[in-house]
Amino acid sequence: MEKLKPKLFSVMKTYTKEQFVKDVIAGIIVAIIALPLSIALALASGVGPEQGIYTAIVAGFLISFLGGSRVQIAGPTAAFATIVAGIVAQKGMDGLILATVLAGIILVAMGFLRLGNLIKYIPYTITTGFTAGIAVTIAIGQVKDFLGLTYPAGTVTIETMEKLEAVVKNIASINWQALIVGIVCLAILIVWPYINKTIPGSLIAVIVGILMVQFLHMNVNTIGDLYTISNQLPHFHMPSFSLADVKGIFPDAFTIAILAAIESLLSCVVADSMINSKHRSNMELIAQGIGNIGSALFGGIPATGAIARTAANIKNGGRTPIAGMVHAIVLVLILVVLMPYAALIPMPCIAAILFMVAYNMCGWRTFVGLCKSSPKSDIIVLVVTFVLTVVFDLVVAIEAGILLAAILFMKRMSDVTEVEGWKMDDEDDPDSISLRTVSEHTLVYEITGPMFFAAADKILNISVNDNTKCLILRMRSVNAIDATAMHSLEQLYEKYEGKGIKIILSHVNEQPKSVMDKAGFTKQIGEKNFCSHIDKALERAKELAKM
Repeated sequence: MEKLKPKLFSVMKTYTKEQFVKDVIAGIIVAIIALPLSIALALASGVGPEQGIYTAIVAGFLISFLGGSRVQIAGPTAAFATIVAGIVAQKGMDGLILATVLAGIILVAMGFLRLGNLIKYIPYTITTGFTAGIAVTIAIGQVKDFLGLTYPAGTVTIETMEKLEAVVKNIASINWQALIVGIVCLAILIVWPYINKTIPGSLIAVIVGILMVQFLHMNVNTIGDLYTISNQLPHFHMPSFSLADVKGIFPDAFTIAILAAIESLLSCVVADSMINSKHRSNMELIAQGIGNIGSALFGGIPATGAIARTAANIKNGGRTPIAGMVHAIVLVLILVVLMPYAALIPMPCIAAILFMVAYNMCGWRTFVGLCKSSPKSDIIVLVVTFVLTVVFDLVVAIEAGILLAAILFMKRMSDVTEVEGWKMDDEDDPDSISLRTVSEHTLVYEITGPMFFAAADKILNISVNDNTKCLILRMRSVNAIDATAMHSLEQLYEKYEGKGIKIILSHVNEQPKSVMDKAGFTKQIGEKNFCSHIDKALERAKELAKM
């Protein structure tokens, strides 16, 4: 069983000075990368710029210290931006703190219950759909600042569709100077990685954007024009709340927890493939929970493992959690010393950074590939999840996506479950009916596939002849049975028992046999009527027919 032990405590046994130097360098580089991203994601989430830094500091340190991965870097990510903005707009910062703390508690519970592996049961089409949907919502939310639009007082822009409507109505108020700054910054973000892969393009874009606005005296909004910048260290704040508040915020908290679990564990899997390691998924969930609780109580927003920052950590030599802890400490120094200068960053520059974040996370090639190659049911789940994420919100999208995926899965399983008479069409099968003699008083039905509630009615469709004395149900291809199908079997037994027809079961697998034992069905039809092979079942039918 997987150990609930932080990776830090394992790797320190063989830690060296050389690796410490590499971890420090990697941590500093990742902190430089995280700075503009944390500010941009905080603004996209509807909170102050410093709260993104708080998140990267508190959650980043705790998750590295306690996490189940050697190299995971945690902080604010784009996946949470839209849901956090909605919570803040509707329920304020106290509502967000409560939702994040509850999400942290859920994550810790998931870890202690060892549910880390259950995340794999979230269909890939759902994660792809809502990830692409989040990317679109982030991009739509940044159009206003990229174009420098001005909205009339009282314009409501909480939901994505409201933001899109406001953009269309106010497109005439475009600020061409803001657009120029945005285009230049976006061009830098696109081109810079081809020039230099060591220095992050987002940092260069921020510097160029500041220089353009300040030295060319451009009429462009900066962070300082719209937000009050603070370089204070995060401080503890516990919100007041009631049971009604908990009930109202719980769906959002559950969504945050599921998102954090999915994204963090996906990031761990990607990191494992890059360094040939293996993470501890349950310990990672516990660390994510504690990190989110800490982040919320010290002024931050929800956090999770960040795939891009984790990859940057690995590429720059980070191989232990020390790198993630150094990244958090460096951000503390940046917060205290450089945060006031963040007021100079132009809003179109922030929008350009978030456009690139949205593009990198949208996975449009994967989306198109799934639409071309997947079964129709999977395409439906993918598109519905994507559309609901954009049109409504992530909570609705995940709930509807999982429900739809479950229904369509049950439909597929029901379609492959068959109950039909034994056919003479497979002479290559050594157990084929063509190689056996079946009495005229005996009918053999073969059941194929799982017997569960969606296919239970097929059992009741079994019909017999007037001269039938024995009915053999061959179940070699039935690996599972649920209570509804068990009830249908009992109904079938009662229906034909009254007509003097005996039921014999052939090759019942372990799980179905266990269910039948617990239901008393084994005792009801008699242990002798359970046969390990079709030949024994046919012999048993001959015996019963003579009685």
